[in-house]
Amino acid sequence: MSWVANVMISADVADSASVEALSEWLRTDAPRRAHSESHGVGFLKLLTSPKTHGWGGWKNPECEVWAGALNHADLEALKQRVFEMPWREPNLVQLLVMDQEEEFFRMWMIRGGRLRQFAPLEPNEEDGDFHRGR
Repeated sequence: MSWVANVMISADVADSASVEALSEWLRTDAPRRAHSESHGVGFLKLLTSPKTHGWGGWKNPECEVWAGALNHADLEALKQRVFEMPWREPNLVQLLVMDQEEEFFRMWMIRGGRLRQFAPLEPNEEDGDFHRGR
């Protein structure tokens, strides 16, 4: 049985090597959520490359976005790893995660020397009554 987390990272072009290193860590060494002896949960793919034709519009994107569907990923370990990566432009890094059974992405950014969540915990915080299709 799988447990999928959809992950996207937007980073400055100068940080491509750091995202590639993060992707390799996810592929080979990232811990799994069930504290399994196994490691490796997936990898990230560059979506904004002109070669992939995965980005809409008539122009080339002015950012880099990487994405992957990770299996059984320990998301706390992922967030810690993103925070610890040697980013050249840490304030431009955005980590978006939608864990299985969640209905929207949560976003984290590095601010004030820590990784902070910038998306709400619930889609509609005013009434807390969110249902699919409303």
